[in-house]
Amino acid sequence: MYATAFIAFARQHWSAPAQRTETATAMAPDPNAAVAKARLVKTVSMVFLPFAAGYYFSYFFRSTNAIIAPQLTSELELDGGDLGLLTAMYFFTFAAFQLPLGVLLDRYGPRRVQFVLLMFAASGSVLFSIGEDILVLATARGLIGLGVAGCLMASIKAGTQWFDDRHWPVVNGCMLAVGGLGAASATAPMEAALGFMDWREIFLVLSGATLGTALLIFLVVPERGGGGSNHSFMKQVRELTRIYSDMSFWRIAPLTVTGMAANMSIQGLWAGPWLSSVAGFDRIETANTLLFLALALAGGSVMMGIAAAWLERRGVHIVTSFAVAAAFFMVFQALLVFEVQSTAIWPWIGFGMFSNIAMITFAHITRHFPPELAGRSITAMNMLIFAGIFLMQYLMGEILDLWVANAAGQHPPEAFAASFGAVLALQVLSFLWFLIPIDRVGQRP
Repeated sequence: MYATAFIAFARQHWSAPAQRTETATAMAPDPNAAVAKARLVKTVSMVFLPFAAGYYFSYFFRSTNAIIAPQLTSELELDGGDLGLLTAMYFFTFAAFQLPLGVLLDRYGPRRVQFVLLMFAASGSVLFSIGEDILVLATARGLIGLGVAGCLMASIKAGTQWFDDRHWPVVNGCMLAVGGLGAASATAPMEAALGFMDWREIFLVLSGATLGTALLIFLVVPERGGGGSNHSFMKQVRELTRIYSDMSFWRIAPLTVTGMAANMSIQGLWAGPWLSSVAGFDRIETANTLLFLALALAGGSVMMGIAAAWLERRGVHIVTSFAVAAAFFMVFQALLVFEVQSTAIWPWIGFGMFSNIAMITFAHITRHFPPELAGRSITAMNMLIFAGIFLMQYLMGEILDLWVANAAGQHPPEAFAASFGAVLALQVLSFLWFLIPIDRVGQRP
């Protein structure tokens, strides 16, 4: 569905300059139109979709614990902090690999890097399926995080190679929408699958699917000439200081990090316990609500990408679109913190619609830095994002454990208000930092 929408939008807006010329000759059939259309379909089929498959499984892995948390808690006798730490191990290894990932992407290209990494994800999924204690499961979760660490970044890097920079917000939005579908698959569909197979068997199936995706990327995606850097490895590493010393980068980084950490910590783990403890939902109601949340995330990613591109053509800076989306995201979080209609689904839909603000951020920073720094610039940001997710997901569990859970392992509503409220407070502070004019230090966005 999203691939079809992507092609339709691209056909309308990504035509060659000759097709957009407002002259009388432009009204005649353009012999290049069929070639351009065929090239676009080929690029989407051979580049976008294989990488999108990898990102689909990345988000699926990321979101599974929100559904299987009760089974993990009962089988392993975990408290909130333990569950948060186990789930966050995915983000720890994910974050730790981001800086070397950027160097590898710029040096070897997204196709080869992604193929190798997905092998680690498949191995981690097998290990998770046979793990019997928290140490083995945490190690497996870390392997999965390492293996999918490049799914989005490799996709964005490939997008910078194959698509015009004016359309990166749309390309990124469509990619994140596919991730939203992965998150959706880890909700009600996974709950239904648990009716005839256990979570261990599900992870065994996932390992095979991940291996198949790795082979698809390696065999189908073409190499892009000139995509790799000829600079020495150490020179590429040293150039990271150029990124981390850029004030425009640091203007948007705190809000991006806290916003995405809130999104993935809540959507990937704590939304499920909130729905059962605060809203009083049963497992089916919780899974269905998480499904709507994930679908909203997918749809919102596409809509934000298209809206940002449309507004930019009319003079609205992409950073302004980022700020507006972040503000709406915080409003919907506030509704959850203060339990405004706690049993209603619309606050969660709003949460999902505006949650993927990093899609706009990545489009901005890949333009802000030279093309040879594209891989490192996005992974420099992504490292901060996933380090933030690791800390936030774990600390949310620790805050919850300040209150005593009941016999079913559920924390009281005030525990969730404190945990979610702390997350929102960090975003508000980051938003205030963002509002400080960057030209005070001699740079503009």
